[in-house]
Order: sequence, then C-alpha cells, then structure tokens
Amino acid sequence: MKKVFATIITIGDELLIGQVIDTNSAWIAQELNKIGVSVKHRIAVGDVYDDIWNALNEESKQADIILITGGLGPTADDITKPLLCDYFGGKMIMHQPTLDYITDLFEKKFKRPMIDRNRKQAEVPDVCTVLKNERGTAPGMLFEKDEKIFIALPGVPHEMKWIMHNEVLNIISQNFKTGFIEHRTLLTAGIGESYLAEMIKDFEEKIQSNIKLAYLPNDGMIRLRLTGFSNDKNKLVETIDTLFSTLKNLVKEYLVVDEDISLEAVIGKLLKERKQTIATAESCTGGYIAHLLTSIPGSSAYYEGSVVSYSYAVKEEVLNVKNITLNTVGAVSEETVCEMVKNVMQLMKTDYAIAVSGIMGPDGGTHEKPVGTAWVAVASKYKIISKKFHFRFDRTRNIQLTATNALNLMRQLIVDNR
Repeated sequence: MKKVFATIITIGDELLIGQVIDTNSAWIAQELNKIGVSVKHRIAVGDVYDDIWNALNEESKQADIILITGGLGPTADDITKPLLCDYFGGKMIMHQPTLDYITDLFEKKFKRPMIDRNRKQAEVPDVCTVLKNERGTAPGMLFEKDEKIFIALPGVPHEMKWIMHNEVLNIISQNFKTGFIEHRTLLTAGIGESYLAEMIKDFEEKIQSNIKLAYLPNDGMIRLRLTGFSNDKNKLVETIDTLFSTLKNLVKEYLVVDEDISLEAVIGKLLKERKQTIATAESCTGGYIAHLLTSIPGSSAYYEGSVVSYSYAVKEEVLNVKNITLNTVGAVSEETVCEMVKNVMQLMKTDYAIAVSGIMGPDGGTHEKPVGTAWVAVASKYKIISKKFHFRFDRTRNIQLTATNALNLMRQLIVDNR
C-alpha cells in the first residue's frame, strides 16, 4: 500500500500580506494525518487567477488529493469557484438544494431579504459534486480528474471544519486505501538543540526508515517528535512505543512531559491532579503568564488571578513590596521578586505563585542590568526559588522566554513538592 499524499492550497491576498494567519491548513493537516494521509505541501496563493491555476497544475502532479480553502464567497475578489469551473471544463448552474437551504436560512433565521449576491452562492460548476455546508452559505465542491480528487472549501474556519468532518474525511477514506501514521512527542527544557542531538545521535542513527525523528525548538524548549508510517497499525504502534520509551529514558534529565501539550497545560494538569491553586505577579511580562495559564480550558479550577504590577506604586501598595527594597536594589532584583511572589500568594490565598520582573527592551537597560535581564521567583507555602536570566533578543522574544522559564521553574517546584 503506497502513501497517499495531499496538498493544501489556501487562497487569499490577506494571507500573503500577513493580515490573516492561516490556521486552516494546520488544522486540516492534523485531521488528514489521523486518517493516514501525508501532507506533501501547504501553499498560500493570492487572489490571482493564473497563480491559482498554476498551483492546481503543479500540485496535481505530486499529490493524490488537493484541498483548497478560500475564495468561495459572494464578492468580486472571490474567484475560486469560476476558476474551478474553467479548470474542469464545466458551466455554472443553479444548485436547487443549496438555493432552498440559503433561502430558508435568510427567511427563518436571518429574517431579512435575500439579494442576488446571496443567490449566487448556490451557483456551482455542473462538473462538481456539491458538499453541503450547514454552517454557512457557500457549499463545498468535489471534482475528480486523472484519479485525483480536488476539494474546494470555504475559508471561514468553522464552515470548513464542519464540511471536513461531515463530508470530506469520509470521502477520502472511501476513495483511498491509506496506511497508518503515528506520532509520539515529548518536550524537553534546559538543553540546547545541538547538545540534545549529540546526546541521542546513536539512537537516531538506528531508527528504521519508516520512522522519522524531528527536532522542534521554541521558546527555549525543544519538542522531539517520532513519526511513523506503516500498513500494519499494530506493528507500527508497538515499534514506535518501544522507540519512544527508549528516547524518554535517554533525555530523562531534561524531560518536561511525554505528551504533545504546552507547558502551561502541563502545569494545569499537575495542579488539577492535586486540587491546588496558583496566582501570578507580573511586572515585565505585563500579564502574559496569566494569559498563557488561562488559555487552557478549565483553568478556573486552579488559577486564582494576577497582579500586573508595572509601577513601583503598585508593587508597594498592592503587593506590599517594601519601599526600602525598591529604593536600594530596585524592581529588577531577587529581593523584589521574592517579596512579590510571597505576597501575591498570601493575597490570593493560593498554594503556589509566580513572580517576574525584568528589563525587556529595547531600552531601559544599564551596565549592571542590561536589556534582557529577568528575575523569576516561584513559591509554595514552604519554599521560594528564585533565578536570574539573561536574554538577548527583542522585546517580544524576551517576554516569551521569561514566561516560559518562569513556568518551567514552577513546574519543577510542583513536581518536587509531591
């Protein structure tokens, strides 16, 4: 059984100028992997007729499935539908079931008249199979050519996802005999990519050809992902689990978690298991750590709140940092973050707390405390751990690295407090 390959083509000028971030192709790729389809290419194309046409030509030479999102709307810049009609040699017709659905939508749900522009949403090439869209007015479309399938989907994420789940994945499974793809991912911290690669080089050299090892560095941490493909699922799972167990043992000194989840999710999981709570006191990160922690569904079970204490006044009046501390050693100091973390934990009545203070740049640094200096403190009811960091990037990156290191220090404290 050969591998089945897909290409995802996302259409829209807004993607090329960075006005909109393409999340559609990432989500589609994950769903395709679940049913054993490998993604060959992900391509963004502007609203240019020739560019879209050329992309279809080129990708159909390499992929079995071409998925297209965007450009199916009712406005002049939505050129995907008429282009597909030309590409597959059809003519536009009114699809009555879609028209009936849209009419009903406007009359009963929207309670407003339907204009001609809305009616045009029900026009489709006569050479396609219409894919119902119960989340919007633009239907999906399926085309077949030279034993390849082409699927056009709306660019609106919730509409695209509905059609994928209810139509597309079943169509692909029925049309292609796919193998099985398995991933295993772990997260490490405290070691650089080159040192990590050197540590596991013997392991990597012995991995069989149907399994790949990928290094995914981000925010001072590194994900290691094993990916395997096989026609025999049971054998693949057994092989990749054995390799993953060996890999975990090799990197155990730096292992954060053996799941493909974020650091903030790891902390949330640990706190939920223990029925414990956490609070944060942030200066230089301006609430970013709070944002990360509360981005996890269910975080209200363990996250109590934050004090964003940017000024000396808030540090003194809300967090009760001593005036003499601020005036002698300054806000960016071990003494200050230790007072911040102890006092916010008392204020919020939590089991744990994080505090950070630093100079993120681009200005504000001194010879003694250059830009990129950050002090982090984490605390439990019995212990405070503080650490100084020196980062060398721009403001955004320095904030991200401060938050990541603060969360990892917190994770270590929670684990040690078992």
